[in-house]
Amino acid sequence: MKLPLLNRNPRLLRLSEDHPEAHNKVTFVELFFDLVFVFATTQLSHFLLEHFTVLGALQATMLLLAVWWVWIFTTWVSNWLDPEQIPVRLMLMVLMFAGLLFTASLPHAFNSLGLVFALAYVAMQVGRTLFAIWALHAHHDALSLNFQRMLGWLALAGGFWIAGGLEEDMATRMMYWGAALAIEYLSPSLGFWLPRLGRSATEDWNIEGEHMAERCGLFVIIALGESILVTGSNFSRGDWSAGAVLAMAVAFVSSVVMWWLYFDVGAEHGSRRLAKARNPGPLARLAYTYLHLPIVAGIVLSAVSDEAVLAHPLGQVEPKTALMIVGSSALYLLGLMLFKWVVAAALPVAHVVALAATLALWPLAAVLTPLLLASGTVLVMFLLAAWEHYNAWRCFHQPPEIDTDL
Repeated sequence: MKLPLLNRNPRLLRLSEDHPEAHNKVTFVELFFDLVFVFATTQLSHFLLEHFTVLGALQATMLLLAVWWVWIFTTWVSNWLDPEQIPVRLMLMVLMFAGLLFTASLPHAFNSLGLVFALAYVAMQVGRTLFAIWALHAHHDALSLNFQRMLGWLALAGGFWIAGGLEEDMATRMMYWGAALAIEYLSPSLGFWLPRLGRSATEDWNIEGEHMAERCGLFVIIALGESILVTGSNFSRGDWSAGAVLAMAVAFVSSVVMWWLYFDVGAEHGSRRLAKARNPGPLARLAYTYLHLPIVAGIVLSAVSDEAVLAHPLGQVEPKTALMIVGSSALYLLGLMLFKWVVAAALPVAHVVALAATLALWPLAAVLTPLLLASGTVLVMFLLAAWEHYNAWRCFHQPPEIDTDL
C-alpha cells in the first residue's frame, strides 16, 4: 500500500485551469531555500577578492554561472509545483542540504573539493528534475516531457561536471566544467531537443509571470544584502577614520541606488509585462533566466570593490581596484539596460548614456583616490535613477506584445 505522501497528486501543480490569472505568491519555504544562496554570494565575493587575477576572475565567473543556474532552474520548478505541498517542500529542503555542501565547497572547487562541488551540483540539478518528472507524470504530459528532455541534457552535463571533479589538473578541470556550463546554458535555447523526444515548445512553459519576476527580484535583494553585510562587517573592523566613514557611506548609497534602479520602475513593469504576455516562456527565458545574470554579477563585483575602497579609501587607485569599481557599475548597468530593453521592446537610451559615462571614468582613475572614483560611479547611477523616476520610463507605457521566440 502506498503512503498518501508518496501518491502522485495533481494538487502538487501550481498551474490552475480554473484560475489561470491568479498570482501565486512567493512562499516562506522558498524564502527559506534562498538562505543558502545568501551564503553562496558571500563565498563568491570573498573568492573573487582573494583571487582577483585573470584566472581568478574566470574561475569566479564559472562558479557564479553554476550558482545562478541551479537557483534559476529551481525557481522554474517552484513556479510549476506548489511549495506548500509536503512533497515539494521536502524536495526543497533536500536541495538546501545539497546546496549547503555545494556552497561550502565553492572556495576550494578548483583544488581539494572539486569532486564534492561537482557531486553536490549534479545531485541538485538531476535530483530536482527527477522529482519534477515524478510529480508531473500523468497530470501534465507536455511539461513532464519537457523535464524528460531536460534530464537528458543535465545528465550529459553531469558527466562533464563529475569528470572535472575527478581531474587533478586545474586546467583540465576547467575545460570539463566549461563544457558542462556550455551544455546547460545552451540547452534551453535549443528547446532541450533530444532524439525521439523532440524539442520543447515555449508554449509549454506556461509560467506564472508575477511569481517568476518576484523570485528574481528577491535574488537581487539577496545579492544587495550580501553587499551591505560585507560593507558593514569590514567597516566595523576598521579604524573608523573620516575616509573610512565616507567610504562606508558611498558603499551604502551605491547599494541603495542599485536597488532603486532595479525596483523603482524596471521590476514592476517587467512583472506586468511578463504577466500579460500571451506566451511568457520566451520572455522569461531571456529576460529573467539569462539577462539577470549580469545584474547579479555586477552586484557581487560591487561588494568586492566596496571592500577594496574601505581598505584604502584615500590611497592611490591600483589598476585592479579601478577595474573593480568601474567594472562593477558598468556590468550592473549593462545588465539592467539589456533587461529593460527586452522587457520594454525599446532601448533605454538613458542607460546607454550612463554606461558610457561610467566607462569614461576609467581614464581618470590614475588621478583619483578610490573613494573619489567610487563616488563618481555612484553619482552616475544616482543621476540615472533620478532621471528614470521623474520620467516614469515612458517606453513602458503600453508595451507591445511579444509572441515569437526571443
